[in-house]
Amino acid sequence: MTLDAEESLQAQISAPYTTLSPDQRKHRLQELATVFFKLGTVAFGGPAAHVAMMDDEVVKRRQWMSRENLLDLIGVTNLLPGPNSTELAIHIGYERAGWAGLFVAGSSFIFPAMVLVWILAVLYGRYQSVPQVEWLLYGIKPVVAVVVIQALWKLGKKAAKDTPTIVAGILAIAAYFAGLNEILMLLLAGIGVMLIKNRQQLGPGSGNSRANMMLLPFSGLLAQAGSTTTAAISVGWASVFLFFLKVGCVLYGSGYVLLAFLQRDLVEQNQWLTSQQLLDAVAIGQLTPGPVFTTATFVGYLLAGHAGAIAGTVGIFLPAFLLVGLVNPWVPKLRRSRWASGFLDGVNAASLGLMAGVSYTLGRAAIIDVATVIMAVLSAIALFHFKVNSAWLVLAGGLVGLGLYLAGIIS
Repeated sequence: MTLDAEESLQAQISAPYTTLSPDQRKHRLQELATVFFKLGTVAFGGPAAHVAMMDDEVVKRRQWMSRENLLDLIGVTNLLPGPNSTELAIHIGYERAGWAGLFVAGSSFIFPAMVLVWILAVLYGRYQSVPQVEWLLYGIKPVVAVVVIQALWKLGKKAAKDTPTIVAGILAIAAYFAGLNEILMLLLAGIGVMLIKNRQQLGPGSGNSRANMMLLPFSGLLAQAGSTTTAAISVGWASVFLFFLKVGCVLYGSGYVLLAFLQRDLVEQNQWLTSQQLLDAVAIGQLTPGPVFTTATFVGYLLAGHAGAIAGTVGIFLPAFLLVGLVNPWVPKLRRSRWASGFLDGVNAASLGLMAGVSYTLGRAAIIDVATVIMAVLSAIALFHFKVNSAWLVLAGGLVGLGLYLAGIIS
């Protein structure tokens, strides 16, 4: 390819969606659908692994945006309720193709997991058991742990840009292992870095300029309001939709937080499910690729059949689409503000610190014997030296797990 052709291609890649011809717009949407459908099919390992794979695809391989831009989106996403990695996919879709891209990217990322969980829910409804696929996770987890470490290395070099952000990241790691509230840690890191970087402007008369300097999460009070008892009514698809819509609006955290939320409302208060059914639902969500929040698909099917599966999925993910669409246009404006930029720097550094804590936990759970050590080392060589696509490595890890299972080496 000539230099002029490369420049023309790069210009087309970075061109605003509104300036493209109808054919170019269609092509961009198809690209989004292809990339995020692939990620949704192979993205095992939870949000940290999902972010790592998106960084590899979107920044490194396709150059759709800079790593700094991706970091800003990660920081903002961490301040919103709902499934973080899905919201990041939705953000990227919006950046590439506006509202159309928002729905295409998000739906494509969710769809593979939703369909797989839906199928497993139907089988579970018939046989009342969860499939045993430990061999799959045995092969995939070491690869995922290395993928996350690679993303941490790349993103960390951008996030740790000075002493305040380095300190924020270290404190976030300590907070993770101390079990402190993640959202509180992100806010404190953002505010701390913001104040340190703008300390010279702190003085008499500066109060008005600080009034609108930050983007803060607005759902703290909503989360308390959302924890009220749901009325015990007959379980139809509409009830399923409304319940999971509430969950999607107010829930921060991982699948374990989702488990606690559903245990309280569905098992203890409404008695719609048994504790065993709920544990099986969360297990299915973690065994399948893509967002763990597709647990709502499984629960929805158990409560109201096929209509319930659709209602639960739409309900829990709909707030993420709407929140991202409302917040994303403000990200560039926040970055141009000295105060908001400092806040985002702090949140970004703390987000990477929390991700480092998660990667340590993933590594301990994944690298448990000689075989997993070998898989982790080979994955690291493939990623760092040969630049192999992380999606192919995850598939290879699954095949290695299958081979060891068939050979009788693991059970």
